[in-house]
Order: sequence, then structure tokens, then C-alpha cells
Amino acid sequence: MNNTISSLAVVLIGLLSGCDLFKIKDNQSELTSETPPIARVYDTYLYPEDLEGLTSEAINSSDSADIVERYIQSWIKKQLLIDEASSRIDFDEAELSRKILDYRYALMVHEFKQYHINQRLQTDVSEEEIQAYYETNQDNFELKQNIIRGIFIKLPKEAPKINEVGKLIRSQKPKDRDELASYCFQFATYYTLEDTVWLNFEELIQSTPLANIPNQEQYLKNNKYVETNDQNFEYFLYIDQYKIADQISPLEFVRDNIAEIIVNKRKIALANNLESDIYSEAQKNNDFEIFRSN
Repeated sequence: MNNTISSLAVVLIGLLSGCDLFKIKDNQSELTSETPPIARVYDTYLYPEDLEGLTSEAINSSDSADIVERYIQSWIKKQLLIDEASSRIDFDEAELSRKILDYRYALMVHEFKQYHINQRLQTDVSEEEIQAYYETNQDNFELKQNIIRGIFIKLPKEAPKINEVGKLIRSQKPKDRDELASYCFQFATYYTLEDTVWLNFEELIQSTPLANIPNQEQYLKNNKYVETNDQNFEYFLYIDQYKIADQISPLEFVRDNIAEIIVNKRKIALANNLESDIYSEAQKNNDFEIFRSN
């Protein structure tokens, strides 16, 4: 624990030092510079040294010039707004300074926590963790749309041997599936043959004649294989399985979301534990006191 706090303290000191450097630089900006200014708003000047770190050698000269120009314009607008605000509002300087200080400390703490999390976060999520979370939180995975597993192919009308496609789609023979994949690769405008992957049905059929289906739920219940067309294309749809909106999502459809949720929970736990550990260590060492009036 002591090593953890020590290493994090180094980062915190670095952040504090960085903030002090910015403060010094801001103060120096008010002084006369040895180099000519780049821009002026009333009595405030922008100097070349204020642009240090804005661009890098990895950026080409044209892009660098654009970045600098955008920064200058942004700086001018901000200075004009600051001057206008100062002339119209009587700011409580003490309150303003307190808010700036609060923001500075909040930013430091945020960076500190991010450093701690990045050093310790485990991003690998096991299948057992995903399965357990899914089973415990199924009510959170109610479908918002109809989904299907199956095959969808969009072919130009001039594609050869279109009449053969339906037979290949309905076949379960590996040889026919390989032939279908080869055919789609050569001629299809769009296709998905991954009949183990759940797809958003509405997204799949948009911009096709099937998009005008009045009742998708009824359609999915009554149709397993569909061929349709418009002026330019032939469409083939084979529905192996489907799930209706408001049903519980299959695990395969939400697996990536669950993994992301688990990783985010780990981040929150690391941040909370950091606060608790530092507080407990300081309490044990009598590093802080609360003085209460009688």
C-alpha cells in the first residue's frame, strides 16, 4: 500500500508542478516579450512562445499552419469575450478564484485516478464472467428492435445465374455454402452469410422493398425464405432464427456490451478503492484532523 501511494504521489507532484509552470507562463505573457507578438486584443498580447507544443514535426506544414490559425482565431474570440464579460458583469474575484482552484484540483484528481486505473486495469473478460453477468441482469437486456440470424444477399439484376441463388441459400451442404460465398464475393452488391450472427432486422432491410413491411413481427413469424426485387436489384433473405422487440436479447447479441460494462465496473472499483486506501492510510498515520467547535 505504501508503494502504491508513493508512486501515485509522484504523479500528483508532477501535476502540481505542471500547473505551476502554466501559471508562471501566464504571468510571463503579461510581460514584454523579446519576440514580436502574433496577435493583440486590447492590451493583451499573444506571443510565439504561447504556441509551443501546439504542433509537432509529425504534422505537415500546411496542417500546422491551419492549426495555428485556428488557435489564433479562438484566442482572439476568447479574449474579446473575457473583456466584454468584465465590462458588463461585476465578478466576485474571490468566488471566481475559488472556482478556478476547484476546477484545477478536480482536473488533477481526475488525471491522478486515470493514471492509477491505466496502470492496474485488467481488460480481459472471461466467458464465465460474461455468462454470469448476463444471467444475473437479463432484465437489463430487453431488445429494443427485432433481430434475426440468417442470410441476406443483394444482387444486381444483371448478375449471372440468379435463379441458382435460392437453391444454394436453402442448402445445408458445405460445398453449396462455399459456392454461395464465392458467388456473392464476385457479384453481390451487399451480402451477409454469417447465420450465427444476430443482425438488426430493420437496419438489414432498409433501402429495400422489405422496408415497407407494415408489421415486422407478423412477417418474421410467417416467413422463413423471401425473394423480392426492385428496379435494379434482386434481394434474397433466409431467416434461420428471430427475436422480437421486448424479448430478452440472446447472449451473443449483447456479449460485447457486457464485456464493456464489466470493464467499466472495474474502473469504478479501482477509483473508489484508491480513495478508500489513501484515506485509510492517512487516517492510520494521523495525517489529518477535523476540528469541531463545541
